[in-house]
Amino acid sequence: MKLSRYLLPTLREAPADADNVSAQLMQRAGMIRKLGSGIYDWLPLGLRVLRKVERVVRQEMDAIGGLEVSLPVIQPKNLWEETGRWRIYGKELLRIKDRKEAEFCFAPTAEEVITDLVRRDVRSWRQLPIMLYQIGLKFRDEIRPRFGVMRGREFLMKDAYSFHPDEEDASSYYRQVYEAYKRVFSRCGLKFKPVEAQSGAIGGSFSHEFMVLAETGEETIVSCSRCDYAANIERAEIKDAGTAAPPSSHSVEDFPTPGAYSVEDVSRITGEPKSRFLKTQIYMADGKPVMALLRGDHELNEAKLAAAVGRPDIARASEEQYVKFMGCPVGFAGPQGHPGLPIYADFAVKSVGGGVTGANKADTHARHVSLSRDYQVRGFFDLRQATAEDPCPRCGSRTEFFKGIEVGHTFKLGTKYSQAMAASYLDKQQKPQVMVMGCYGIGVSRVVAAAIEQGHDADGIVWPLEIAPYHVALVLLDEADDGRIRPAADKLVGELESRGVEVLEDDRDAKPGVKFKDIDLIGIPLRLVLSRKTMDAKIVEFRRRGLKEPERWPLDQQVADKIARMLSPLHTLRTVD
Repeated sequence: MKLSRYLLPTLREAPADADNVSAQLMQRAGMIRKLGSGIYDWLPLGLRVLRKVERVVRQEMDAIGGLEVSLPVIQPKNLWEETGRWRIYGKELLRIKDRKEAEFCFAPTAEEVITDLVRRDVRSWRQLPIMLYQIGLKFRDEIRPRFGVMRGREFLMKDAYSFHPDEEDASSYYRQVYEAYKRVFSRCGLKFKPVEAQSGAIGGSFSHEFMVLAETGEETIVSCSRCDYAANIERAEIKDAGTAAPPSSHSVEDFPTPGAYSVEDVSRITGEPKSRFLKTQIYMADGKPVMALLRGDHELNEAKLAAAVGRPDIARASEEQYVKFMGCPVGFAGPQGHPGLPIYADFAVKSVGGGVTGANKADTHARHVSLSRDYQVRGFFDLRQATAEDPCPRCGSRTEFFKGIEVGHTFKLGTKYSQAMAASYLDKQQKPQVMVMGCYGIGVSRVVAAAIEQGHDADGIVWPLEIAPYHVALVLLDEADDGRIRPAADKLVGELESRGVEVLEDDRDAKPGVKFKDIDLIGIPLRLVLSRKTMDAKIVEFRRRGLKEPERWPLDQQVADKIARMLSPLHTLRTVD
């Protein structure tokens, strides 16, 4: 491909609203252009990278028996009502109506549609297991789209769904997909780590996220320094320490705290450490209040609370609800004096023998509030975010924290959707059985951005070979002044392309500095230069992206052979231990 005929509108400066490295470099490199909030055009260079990631994903899904389908992006309301998700999913679900006022949504995922397809056409145990996948557009109406295509509203995703006769078969296949995902991200040249994760709105019994390690990542990963345990911060387990502190020998004592409603504020007033506080947070579950009770120096994990309550749709109580049920403004409630209120306590609450907490009246707190004597709990649970002081829940060793970017997620769904939608089959005894499901997603467009977040320098993008838009940039200098350059370039391009090497030829009438800056910016891994100087010396200059000094190679057939050999080990494993 000749650059003089290519749409490559590079920019010297990134747009002002590009808020992370990948958003800046993708726009500067002419890969994408912003159309609206969280919605982007993909230009030729960007689309080449996107299609290469797609190709890797498709090959690995086919290798484990996946069958590709194409499902509608506009989905009818009635299917989502069968599973109850029309109400639960939230405002991220873009709901629309047709001219007949029938309600639909623009698909953020496809569990309902794929389950409907399978329940209509798969009826016998002989047809199971089966895995169907698609690569297509999704839309989630993010409240605050950011980070370019990393958290856009419209995105390209691979979503796959497997159907099995039983749990054993589903678990076995889950492991196959897990290994296939490792191959996908290894082939894409990414340093990544699979971690245990919360299942969220998708549901299911357990799941794993595949995290690309990058300092700019939004997600926090908790990893054991000794064993192979790793989880995202939402999923990271904290074990019950067991021992409970005895209750305080002092009676509960109220004291004034005008305008001090946070643990930090009251800690400054009393001089008590935050670990001596009982922090209360009120949530609504099915229209009724529940209290989450934590130690004052810990933060609530809402996903863990939802699991403890058994309601995925819990929501923080509004100020009006807080006052109605607690009898005081926000920040002044305590667990004492509410015998009918379900209290879900974190394990660490046991260590607070007589704590400081709200007094259930405005501008007032209480001290010496003790478990069993002054309040009762529904039970003790793992409800909080992990901290650096928490040991590994598997082996007890020290944990480490990393930043990561989620690029894939696998779910063991069980019968959540098949039960709700009556997706059953006849077993060998001709008895109906509910299918067991798995769900597996990869953010294809997000992989592109994650690769840039992980691979860049001051000059621009540094692509892994497998997903680079082109393998080689051939930069021509002095072409207008030296008749030897065009024939040499045509011959070299022909030899390279005959060996499967993808070449972007910079034949533009531009200054050398402009050409070199653009090639570095767009991140082509290998660069060759032909000029009057190299022709005189009968050489070609070769340079790897990221290295400063070029090599001088004889200009002969061995140039193409050398390049082809460099491209052969594209599938090396680059996971993180």
